[in-house]
Amino acid sequence: MALRKVRQKQERFAPFLFLSPAILFFCCFILFPLVGAFGYSLITWDFFTQPKFVGLDNYGKLFKDPIALEAIKNTFIFTLASIVTHVGLGLILALAVNRKISKFFSYIIRTVFFFPFLLSWSAASLIWNFGLDPTFGVIDYYAGKLGFPQATLLSSTWAMPTLILIDLWKTLGFAFIVILAGIQGIPNDVTEAARVDGASGWRLFWSVTFPLCTPALFFVSVTAFIGAFQIFEPMYIMTRGGPDHATLSIVQYLHMTAFRNFDIGYGAVISVAIFLIVLIVTLMQFRFAKRWVYEA
Repeated sequence: MALRKVRQKQERFAPFLFLSPAILFFCCFILFPLVGAFGYSLITWDFFTQPKFVGLDNYGKLFKDPIALEAIKNTFIFTLASIVTHVGLGLILALAVNRKISKFFSYIIRTVFFFPFLLSWSAASLIWNFGLDPTFGVIDYYAGKLGFPQATLLSSTWAMPTLILIDLWKTLGFAFIVILAGIQGIPNDVTEAARVDGASGWRLFWSVTFPLCTPALFFVSVTAFIGAFQIFEPMYIMTRGGPDHATLSIVQYLHMTAFRNFDIGYGAVISVAIFLIVLIVTLMQFRFAKRWVYEA
């Protein structure tokens, strides 16, 4: 009887034991830093003097800061462009590769588009920064020969579109592979049944392929938003947020505020704002997903 009770207790606590590494990781790297950020957002501190409690004053400062508002606007523009291009071009590439082409060409296409995703953002930013340098950059030089604008990273008009294209080159491969996996996961019986019923071409895509790959499209849209809204490295390495704050992202402004200007309290407010924006938009994406994502 006693042995049975011991076994019951062991079976009761076994799931928590297996989950303990994940729970510990979540608490140490997500929960505790998040609570700490909320706490720091209520004080003013510069690392060197005594912290001073200011309540919600830092939050009021955020809404009156024109640079912060411009950084949020830039980040939303970058994020929207990232979602649209990744979902649209990723779907087009996946449909093209899914057609009956040789395995060799399919392998080449997947490798070419996925390889940049394996590079770190720092390495990719340095490569493009070297190529687009207005003095000796190879890409910048030949772009001028072909009639494209030069010194794009120094232009307030072209700096952001250039970074959007670089982000597309860097991360399109991930969206492409995920969507391709979603399309290839569609049962052949469904498509064959649709063809027997007379569906072909556009009708087959719109009525069968697109609805059944919407879970993959939804996953790509959510991950693209979360990743793009937290973009930092290309802006920091290539443009430093310029010219005239044209490419300043909200995460870069957080770095400038907290670790260059040593305004820890205000930096914590910006981090809380980033967290809330990502949380709210992601919840909205899940909310509206019920209207267009197909659930088998």
